[in-house]
Order: sequence, then C-alpha cells, then structure tokens
Amino acid sequence: MLEDQNLEQTAEMDADQTNDPSPMRKVKLTVKVSEILNEAEGIHSFELVDPSGNDLPPFTAGAHVEVRLGEGMIRSYSLCSDPADRSRYQIAVLKEENGRGGSKAMHDDVKAGDVLTISAPINHFPLAGREARAHLLLAGGIGVTPMLAMIAELEAKGARWTMHYLTRNEERTAFRDRLAPYVATGKVHIHHDGGDPSRGPGLQALLSDFEVGTHLYYCGPTGFMSACVESVGAWPPHAVHREYFSAPAGLHSDEANSPFEIKIKSTGKTIPVPADRSIVDVLRSEGCDVETDCNEGYCGTCITRYLSGEPEHRDTVLSEKERKSYVMVCCGRAKGGVLELDL
Repeated sequence: MLEDQNLEQTAEMDADQTNDPSPMRKVKLTVKVSEILNEAEGIHSFELVDPSGNDLPPFTAGAHVEVRLGEGMIRSYSLCSDPADRSRYQIAVLKEENGRGGSKAMHDDVKAGDVLTISAPINHFPLAGREARAHLLLAGGIGVTPMLAMIAELEAKGARWTMHYLTRNEERTAFRDRLAPYVATGKVHIHHDGGDPSRGPGLQALLSDFEVGTHLYYCGPTGFMSACVESVGAWPPHAVHREYFSAPAGLHSDEANSPFEIKIKSTGKTIPVPADRSIVDVLRSEGCDVETDCNEGYCGTCITRYLSGEPEHRDTVLSEKERKSYVMVCCGRAKGGVLELDL
C-alpha cells in the first residue's frame, strides 16, 4: 500500500535526517504533478502531491529533491513551498536552452497529471539554529526558490529577517504576488540589475558590516554567487551559508590530481584511481553504480560515506562536520594512501 510505504519512508527520514544525509536519496517517492504555473518569463512552478492524497514526508527550509527524468537524468530542485504544508511540494524551474537538458525536459515534457519519481527531501542549506538573532537572505534569479521556504519557516517562528532579491527585469521576477505582502512591509527588497549583479543593491556596501548573531544565506547563478563571495569578507564563516546551482568558476582549476586507491567495504577490494580518472569513473568500471547529477561537486547527489583515509574535498556542499564522514565522489579525491568507502 502506498500509504504504508509513505509511513515507512517518513520513519526512515526521521531516524536519519539529523545525522546522515546520504540515505535520503535512497528513499524514492512517487508523486503526481497536480499543477504547473507560469511564475515569470522562462520559469514554471510544479506542484507535486501524493497520488493517494496522503501527506508527503516532512522537510525543512533549504531542502531540495532529486527528480528523475528521461534517459537517466537526475536533477535537483529546491523546495519552495511552506514546510508546514505536507499536502504538497512545490519546485520552480528556469528553462535553460543551453543547459544540460533537465530544465528543458521539465518545461517541454512534464505535464499536469504526470507521475514522477523523486528522492525524499535532502537539506544541505538549512537555516541556522537558535543562535541566530537575525537572517539576511540574498537571492539571485531562480535562487529565490529555497528562500521562499525559508521565509515561511522564519515567519512561523516570528524570527527577524530581510531579503534582497536580484532579477534581470520585472518579467523575470518569479513569485511577485507571493512576495508582495513582504515588499509592502519592507522585509523584501526587489532589485532589477539587467543581468549584471554590480548594478544591484551594492553587495559590498550591504555586506560591509557584520552584526553579531546575524546569519547570511545566498543562492543564485554563477555571477551573482561570485559577487557575494567577493563581498563577505567581514563575515565569519560560521554565519555564511550558500547554495550553488552550478559550479563556481575555477573551482578545481588550481588543483593537480595525484593517484590514490579506494577500498570498497562490501567486497574488501582495493582499486587504484589514476590521476586522470574520478572515483565515480573507477567505481562504475568495477560495476558499482553511483548516482550523479552535476559531476562538479555542487549538487550533493553522489555523497558517500567514507570509513578511513584522508579525502581531498573539492565540493561546495558539505559542511566541515559532514566532511569528517562524507565525500563527494564525483570530484573529491584522496590525499594519497587508501580511501575506504562505505559501499
């Protein structure tokens, strides 16, 4: 029964949600597309519900789901619905004509009434805990999607927050009606920059001073993310949270590859990883199928627990705490020796 399945999935999530991010993508949910809306030029939102009308598993603001599309594509999309509403998930997708194909498939092939397979919600971009006195949200374009769930959660908590939302123009500004009440009260500020973040609200000035207890969250396209990175020098690392939709420019450009070995826990086999191959490539050549999406270390799909060895992390997803237990095998390597994987 689907209802029993969902109960089992929810229980598994509750058991693992706080200490083990990797099992979430192993939990598969069947959802129906109940509604598709045009939110702005090139941006559609998709409402996903349980086909039997049951509640979906819980999620927290900042979470995303992995959507399985045709030809083996897996794409990650932030949840932008209210975490308190378990009757539905909502995602929004910007159609990128020159992208990797996922957004075009969502826009061109997915219709209302279709049934999709998604992962349970996964969160690498959560809100800070009780230590946060205030929250500053910066969204660039489609990067507003996780912020919408954050706003709902922060409002429910009565927390202090402000958001600056940069878009190319009014036509490319998604969820205007949803944000209108917060614009009216001065909590949300919308800026049109013509696609040039330097024409926005002045990120350097906006981020020049750090107020103790304030946490910063930013998400958006590469140019916007680079502008934010260049402006957060006054902020301590623990107060800065970010999520990439694409790999930062030059993420791995200064790093040379060295050979090392991996060990597979289930078989005990040790396999060499040469300098010109990734861990994922080697695993697949040995018949070990590992799901990937971005292959550049920013989506989190290939997160894998390691048991021993010293990884060389090259991702933008894992926290320092998570890096003590996990590695992104699409881009991560090892600092020599043997890296034992929990596979």
